[in-house]
This record gives sequence, C-alpha cells and structure tokens, in this order.
Amino acid sequence: MQKKLVAPSLLASDFANLQRDIEMVNQSDADWFHLDIMDGVFVPNISFGMPVVQAMAKHAQKPLDVHLMIVDPDRYIKTFAKLGVHHLTVHYEACPHLHRTLQAIKAEGMKAGVALNPHTPVSLLEDIIQDIDIVIVMSVNPGFGGQSFIENTYQKVKDLKALIERKKSNALIEIDGGVNDANAKRLVDAGADVLVAGSFVFKSDDPSQTIKELKEKIA
Repeated sequence: MQKKLVAPSLLASDFANLQRDIEMVNQSDADWFHLDIMDGVFVPNISFGMPVVQAMAKHAQKPLDVHLMIVDPDRYIKTFAKLGVHHLTVHYEACPHLHRTLQAIKAEGMKAGVALNPHTPVSLLEDIIQDIDIVIVMSVNPGFGGQSFIENTYQKVKDLKALIERKKSNALIEIDGGVNDANAKRLVDAGADVLVAGSFVFKSDDPSQTIKELKEKIA
C-alpha cells in the first residue's frame, strides 16, 4: 500500500527564522517541503519568489513540492526546474492548455501536478488524469493560510480516487488547506496520499512532534 506522506507548508513558517524551520523539517518525520507561490493576481496575496525558493533549496534535504497559484505558469517552468524543484503543480483554472503545460513540466524532469479550487469538479480531469502525477485538492480557498477546512472535500477526494482507479492513473491525491489531527485520518480513509500541513505544524508548541503525531495518525 502507498505510504501516506506529510508535507509541511513553509508559507506558515517563521520567515525571520527560515533556515531554522527548514532544518526542523529536515530532521523531522516529514516527507516533502510544500512551497506555495502566489502572485497577487490569481490569488489575492503574494508569498515568495525565486530568490527565496533558491535559498530554501540550498538547505532542504527533502523533495520540494511547489504549488503555483499564479497566472500563466508556463513562463516559469524552466526556472523552477533549475532551482531544483522536484514536483511542480499548476492550477487547472490558470491553464487553458493544460496538457501542453504538463508535458512541459515533465520535459524538465519534474513531477507534474494539477490543483483544483474548491468549486472545480474532479470530473474535469477525466481526459487528462493519466498524464498527472499529483492532484492537489484545495480544501480551502487558495491565497491565505490558516483558513477553515471545507467539509465537501471528503466527498471530492472519494470522487477523485474513483476516477484515478477507473482510468488506471498513478496520480497521488494531495490535500492543501486546513489539515489537522481532527481530519487527517478521515482524509486518508477517503483516498488522500499526501497531507499539506501549515499552521497546524508551525503554530504548534513542538512542530517536529506535531509532524510525528500526524504521521502516526495516518500510518
């Protein structure tokens, strides 16, 4: 059975102590680093850009899972590949030529992901799911950390899992937004493979222990 993964979101880390927080994740039971790139256009917030990703990549000892919440992501595919990114996810809603975008990501040696906003049905991936390595299901509206989890996500994950199995796709299901110890097990039971955890990890008293307990809960 596929091992269930935890990807702490550095959007919730302490930017004034970024290297410290990266080292904590390196030493923890976490599997990936999750990086949210926001442009202030596709979402109403700006996070961090290439120089910060480059600095993170220098210290990170686990795969960089980059989630682009930006318009026209094709412009930056080669740049993120050069920075050492392992997985690059684009939003379905931002890509009019999604198949071409996914092929371009794979051509640079990265895993290709597609993110779905809360209002976007999984059925829209019917014709492309076999070309996708990761599907991020947004369980909050993209753009800000610390939001409340959207309850419809459980059913959406079940529907996506059914589509993946029916189409014999190898895509992993990743959940981004509002993940905590109260919903983690239920998400995995619904079919999730990767849980992104931001505020729940970094705002806790002991982030490394929080990651350990989250991993144990979904094992």
